Amino acid sequence: MRSHQPGGTSVNHNLPLELDAFVGRCAELDGLTRTLGASRLVTVTGPGGVGKSRLAARAAARTVPDDGAWRVELAAVRDPEFVDYAVVEALGLTDHTTRLPRETLLAHLAERQLLLVLDGFEHLVDACAELVADLLQRAPGLRVLAVGRRPLAVAGERLFVLGPLGKDEAVELFADRAAGQGLALGGDPDVRELCRRLDGIPLAIELAAGRLRALSPGQLLERLDDRFRLLTGGGRDALPRHRTLRTAIGWSHELCTPEERLLWSRLSVFAGRFDLEAAEYVCSGGGLHTDDVLEVLTALLAQSVVAREETATGVRYRMLDTVRAYGADWLEATGDAVRLRRRHRDWYVGLATWCELDWFSPRQNEVAARVEAELPNLRCALEYCLTVPDEAHLGQYLAGALWFCWVGCGRLSEGRHWLERSIELESENEQSRLKALWVLGYVAILQGDPVPALGALHECREAAERTANPTAVAYAEHRTGCLALVTDDMARAETLLRSALARYQEIGELNSNVLMGQVELAMARAFQGDLPDAVRLCEDVRQVCEDHGERWARSYALYVLAYAAWSEGDPARARELLTDCLACAHTFRDLLGSALTIELLALVTAAEGDPAEAAVLQGAAATMWPSVGLPLFGSAYYNAPHELCEAMARERLGDERYEECVRQGGALGREAAVARALGRQKLLEALPMPRGPVRHTTVALDMHEPAASPTRKGGETAG
Repeated sequence: MRSHQPGGTSVNHNLPLELDAFVGRCAELDGLTRTLGASRLVTVTGPGGVGKSRLAARAAARTVPDDGAWRVELAAVRDPEFVDYAVVEALGLTDHTTRLPRETLLAHLAERQLLLVLDGFEHLVDACAELVADLLQRAPGLRVLAVGRRPLAVAGERLFVLGPLGKDEAVELFADRAAGQGLALGGDPDVRELCRRLDGIPLAIELAAGRLRALSPGQLLERLDDRFRLLTGGGRDALPRHRTLRTAIGWSHELCTPEERLLWSRLSVFAGRFDLEAAEYVCSGGGLHTDDVLEVLTALLAQSVVAREETATGVRYRMLDTVRAYGADWLEATGDAVRLRRRHRDWYVGLATWCELDWFSPRQNEVAARVEAELPNLRCALEYCLTVPDEAHLGQYLAGALWFCWVGCGRLSEGRHWLERSIELESENEQSRLKALWVLGYVAILQGDPVPALGALHECREAAERTANPTAVAYAEHRTGCLALVTDDMARAETLLRSALARYQEIGELNSNVLMGQVELAMARAFQGDLPDAVRLCEDVRQVCEDHGERWARSYALYVLAYAAWSEGDPARARELLTDCLACAHTFRDLLGSALTIELLALVTAAEGDPAEAAVLQGAAATMWPSVGLPLFGSAYYNAPHELCEAMARERLGDERYEECVRQGGALGREAAVARALGRQKLLEALPMPRGPVRHTTVALDMHEPAASPTRKGGETAG
């Protein structure tokens, strides 16, 4: 481990934003840092609101291993089954295969020096304990800093019990929060007594400080005394500090207006962060007008009940888990919880519908970022639909509507989880079920799992024909053609894809899926030797995409155009197209697109006369394929450029130097590999062009037949 300043490049962006709001705790910070340096598993425990997350964030920022410190926020995860997914997501991993997320984690962590901060695990302690034990046993370079109200009880765990602030530090925190509101307290003796009565618990102090604009410290103390006398008698089995915190939250709740208490309770239905529009829709009605939500929310912000955060998708809000839990109890007590959860479900079903429509637009990047930010709430809505009677059709609809998230934004494994759960349920809405089936088939193809893919697509087509649903027939046929493409049955792929495209045209369907079907047809034509037709098809796709601002399908069209440009002896043009393609694929976390593009960039690089760099890029791509499926789908057609590149590089470098360069590329992380591949374009632009034509090696690439014997099939289409 090494010393590292907060905000450095090795610290993951998910570390808490409260780093700059840290007051006191110098001795505890030093102690936790030492403990973390001496043990692979340290758990910070203590009552809610005592400042565990802030201290852990500081310690993580101080001591960062070579491969970074990564925070996993588990408070919004409600299903133990999603603990592994949450860690995969926090690490920024993308896996298109049928591997379980645990296997993905183990493969990623096996040889890395990394600190994992698991924050807010107490409601998932069994699942987290099992995960941590497994990871620590099989990833020797991993350290875990866990943060929760109870131990994990895993062998080798070192507990770091965090108590309340000392008297002086508590006063310092209160004064700091007062200063943030433009108030100078001086040496007011009531402040010290107030902090003592709040047991030095940071959250309780901040809630009290949030009242300073309306009440003096003396008035706060007087009201707090009244509230303590009323509320400290209950809960004899609770620890005194737990009772104090709950009392402090209850006291803050009592000081709220009826509208503020109402909004506090209703906001508890959100999982994680939320925006104003969601709060206005979900929480309005029944005593709180939509137009009043912002004003009431602002009041809760001023009282530290809700926190405001600037994010990539704009201003968002969140409640600390302790505060949310208090609000949830009140919501249940009001008898309004079912209605609020249903409104929450309705909002996020509507959001998914809007995002699916807007995916085929210039706002594609915004949609990807929005869905990423809303995943905790979308999962909550999916869980509601799949567990509440008579809601299965909405679960199928929602899981299907999010196809672009599962396929285009690197979440195949999670998508398959929700899709399989949804189609297991009986539904009266056949259309929603049919969509879930063809999306499931698509996802399974991309994971290299052809048998269940074919089963889902066959069921979808049979039911669609029986119910006269031309849209579902077209999608089922399209994805069956996609499966034929990656299993090297080019004639059947072309027949099915042409038929599906004709069906789309007949029903007036035009979106990213339709355009991907045309790209897949172009790839089939290219593999059969008709490059002009492939170029014509993809130039048409590119024009439609540019007319509509679509970038995801466009990137795959550029890939095919680059393939054709290289085949026609124009590596400079191929590189220009591939650079654009890779930048887009990486933006969407599309690991398949990134791996395919880097593979072809390697061949272009070899053709440009740099076999060493070509081998480095092949090594970088090789590390991505295990998270995609079979390398190059196990397809002899897709593998031909790879084999040609390897032959060219080995011929010029020799076997030993070639293998050394491949190992160098394999040591690059995904970000570094993409940056290296993209950076080379800038380097080439600064160099003089070669005077003569680039010479290809004597190894030939036959576009009409596979350049290698067919292997076991599976994997993912070019789209």
